[in-house]
Amino acid sequence: MIETGLAGKVVIVTGGAAGIGKATALRFAAEGARVAVWDVQDSGTEDLLAALAKAGGEGTFQRVDVSDGASVQVAVDEVVERWGGIEILINNAGILRDSQLVKWKDGEVISMMSDEAFDAVIGVNLRGVFLCTRTVVPHMIQRGGGAILSASSVVGLYGNFGQTNYAASKAAVINMTRGWARELGRYGIRANAVAPGFVGTEMVQAMPQKILDGMVQHTPLARIGEPREIAEAYLWLASDAASYVNGTVLSVDGGLVLGT
Repeated sequence: MIETGLAGKVVIVTGGAAGIGKATALRFAAEGARVAVWDVQDSGTEDLLAALAKAGGEGTFQRVDVSDGASVQVAVDEVVERWGGIEILINNAGILRDSQLVKWKDGEVISMMSDEAFDAVIGVNLRGVFLCTRTVVPHMIQRGGGAILSASSVVGLYGNFGQTNYAASKAAVINMTRGWARELGRYGIRANAVAPGFVGTEMVQAMPQKILDGMVQHTPLARIGEPREIAEAYLWLASDAASYVNGTVLSVDGGLVLGT
């Protein structure tokens, strides 16, 4: 059994109330970590906190809008006041607002991606990662190190139809991560990204079966991933087992190659 070294560590998981974030929070709790779950949705949080305790960790929930700097600062201050510091930040929060850049039919524009759809996705998926990381890093430096793990996507590597905003945000996360690896390594802080493929979150499972079947056909392992499988990737990257891994993008996608 791998010794993760995560017992007692303070972990923030953004977007942690459901899907991959929830699976990640529970997985870290199972290693004895102290987990601060952040989300804009606060339904079911009592059950989540009970599950974290049952898994073996200590947990707290904070309603946080990661795209708002003041909200992030208040939440970070509360975590530090409660547990004394922060060792691990998992930038998992993300949203979708899919639309074609320009939809053209019969010689005219039918629709376009709106400013609001673009800005909303960039606000959470990119600005949110920036704000959370910028606010947490000073506390990691004071602790003598830490791990920053951010959610990218295979879409950030390859692009995707109808996802200009999402693909842009996830590609930018990769290069912010690489920049942080260079800047922060001197302080013992490692920065890495995870690029999931098609994963069976609540949002994905609600899609039409035809779309789900198409996802499976594009994946060499011929199935959709499970949230716990992404959680395991986060766990490994945060653990002592990955102590020399810095500035990488770990694809967890079943071997996905778009267009095959």
